[in-house]
Amino acid sequence: MVVAGAGTMGSGIALSAAQCGKEVVIYDIAEVGLENAKKAIGKNLDYLIKKEKITAEQRTTIENLISYSSSVDKATGDIIVEAIVEKMEAKVSLLTKLAALNSASTIIASNTSSLSINTLQEALPHPQRVAGMHFFNPANIMKLVEVVRGKNTSTETINIIAALCIEMKKVPVHCTDSPGFIVNRVARHFYLEALQLVEDGTCTPEQADAAIENAGFKMGPFKLMDLIGMDINLAVSQSLYDAYNGAIRFKPSALQAAKVAAGELGKKTGKGFYPYNN
Repeated sequence: MVVAGAGTMGSGIALSAAQCGKEVVIYDIAEVGLENAKKAIGKNLDYLIKKEKITAEQRTTIENLISYSSSVDKATGDIIVEAIVEKMEAKVSLLTKLAALNSASTIIASNTSSLSINTLQEALPHPQRVAGMHFFNPANIMKLVEVVRGKNTSTETINIIAALCIEMKKVPVHCTDSPGFIVNRVARHFYLEALQLVEDGTCTPEQADAAIENAGFKMGPFKLMDLIGMDINLAVSQSLYDAYNGAIRFKPSALQAAKVAAGELGKKTGKGFYPYNN
């Protein structure tokens, strides 16, 4: 199995697969990204040992199942899970290269949050082997995976991806390609309405999070945006806004756009709506 992209999602997906005994290659052109992925996986394994979820021996086994490479020639396998930046051009460029290196039977699964699987299929060979496999952050902990069928995706491909999800101890939820799929379309207003409340001066991010968490949610919208990454969250809002022809209910927030412009992307940069010690 190949995970293309060594960011937060890519490292989490790779760790989740290795914990279930699968050999994984994390491929990324940036050596620093690969080093960061290795460190992140190490921290997660340290935590699991501390909580007595795994033994030191199990940690070694998991680490030995994961390899890291900046050489595209190493990015071959029976399934490729793409987890790079949320831009169609970048995904098409990378997956075109990987498709040429792999066999016609290799499944290409994109971890896109909201980009069209149909559009991705149109740009790649063997579109019946292309589908969405949308994990949620942190991917090594969250159980849900949206399994997205494009108009050309074969039933065999969907069944293989769903079986892989179950093997990785995830819960596959099936859907057909549509802007935002299920979760991001429904959740968009959880974020956008919360942002609007703060823009209007109705409450602060801390007050909104406290209210939501006291209502039973594990995490408020602003803490969750910081965890996901402001850039990713904004990109999903923009994607839905464009897909639904500028529907006002999906209009991106100026407050969030300002955070992205300032480089305050959340936990991964040390500051978002809250400060973090990375």
